[in-house]
Amino acid sequence: MSFTLTEADWKVLKEKVKRKYNHLTDEDLAYQAGQEQELVNRLSIRVKRKPEYVLFTLQKGLANLSGNRL
Repeated sequence: MSFTLTEADWKVLKEKVKRKYNHLTDEDLAYQAGQEQELVNRLSIRVKRKPEYVLFTLQKGLANLSGNRL
């Protein structure tokens, strides 16, 4: 999977993800640079979706960071 996040982008995207999946904890949403694959895998388990779906959702959110929807 080719997917790169910056800390600034994740800060914005994280809030969108929290709104969509309000049961996620800060621990679930923890991210360190270079750990994109681990983030996708952890989120896929927590939201009970395939990693491909989580990746698609995150990429969609990144494409329009200024928007309100995920």
